[in-house]
Amino acid sequence: MKDKFYQYIQDLQDTITSKLEAIDGKATFKEDLWKRPEGGGGRTRVIENGDVFEKGGVNISGVHGKLPKSMQSYFKVGDVDFFACGLSLVLHPKNPMVPTVHANWRYFEMYDKNENIIDQWFGGGQDLTPYYLFEEDAKHFHKTCKIACNKHHPDFYTDFKEKCDSYFYNTHREEARGIGGLFFDYCKASEDMSMQNWYDFVTEVGDSFLEAYVPIVEKRKNLPYSKEQRNWQEIRLGRYVEFNLVHDKGTLFGLKTNGRIESILMSLPPHVQWVYNHHPEKGSDEEKLIHVLKHPKNWV
Repeated sequence: MKDKFYQYIQDLQDTITSKLEAIDGKATFKEDLWKRPEGGGGRTRVIENGDVFEKGGVNISGVHGKLPKSMQSYFKVGDVDFFACGLSLVLHPKNPMVPTVHANWRYFEMYDKNENIIDQWFGGGQDLTPYYLFEEDAKHFHKTCKIACNKHHPDFYTDFKEKCDSYFYNTHREEARGIGGLFFDYCKASEDMSMQNWYDFVTEVGDSFLEAYVPIVEKRKNLPYSKEQRNWQEIRLGRYVEFNLVHDKGTLFGLKTNGRIESILMSLPPHVQWVYNHHPEKGSDEEKLIHVLKHPKNWV
């Protein structure tokens, strides 16, 4: 399973980066191959200063070795070995009318001293973070997620949408990071779903990513915007940074397993503002966004 999924994310990385380069038209992804001293490595691809994408990364990794003590207590296990692989992407557009997007699809195994698998699971999802709310874009993104989910289980979209709203939430701000999408974790074999079933589901979601995001980019990338709207985007990007550094489990796992710091912090945008006690004007488009972030909607 681990070999099959790692091959899948390598191919998906190629597909996604090729499409994004074509959309941007100016910048291309720089590739950085790296090795982890304890075992494994990855292929980081970063795009910067493009016509459409200010910064973005589409990274894959496959790492293995002894599970560090800090993560043993987190997973409530003893002295075990692990393997983890996944594709993680974040795209920050220049135009504030185009939303930031994040996606991740991953697989994890743990082994006893005889190299027997003692636990294995899939996780992942994809979510959208707009700066200006276009309801038709939100509906398109969620509809694409729902179609992918419905092919595998009638409850998946509802369950994983709720988990996404709950996970990508800045509790210290009492607001969501964005308008959600899907989030699933610890997807293990059961009476209803084999690991092959989970593989089929996770790859279905991964294959749906470009259909969920690209039409929104194409529709919004050439819209005009003002300096004030750009300032608002940078203020909201500050909230994005807060979530990734304070709450995100993937960042925590990477830091505690001696992950590659450049790849872990690839998700951070290049231009950010923190304005003291900032509040949008009453009745503004900016306030409309905040209302939805504080009260998640059912888009489909």
